[in-house]
Amino acid sequence: MIEPDGPVPPYRQLAEILAERIERADWQPNRPIPSELQLVQEFGVARGTVRRAVAVLRELGLVFTVAHRGTYVAPSPPEVDQ
Repeated sequence: MIEPDGPVPPYRQLAEILAERIERADWQPNRPIPSELQLVQEFGVARGTVRRAVAVLRELGLVFTVAHRGTYVAPSPPEVDQ
């Protein structure tokens, strides 16, 4: 799924995949997304890659993070033009 040597950085590829899951409603609003460790294991990427991808989703308003609790899907994810 993630092309480490592709033209798009791995964290951006992962951010696109995760954004698609949110848009398809695979993950429900106000519910947590999988943990960093789960995403590392699922996609075979470094933890830093996951963190950067989640930061992109936060910047897009698709997720929010609660300290010591996790990262959650935003209540009303905005439409994202990719």
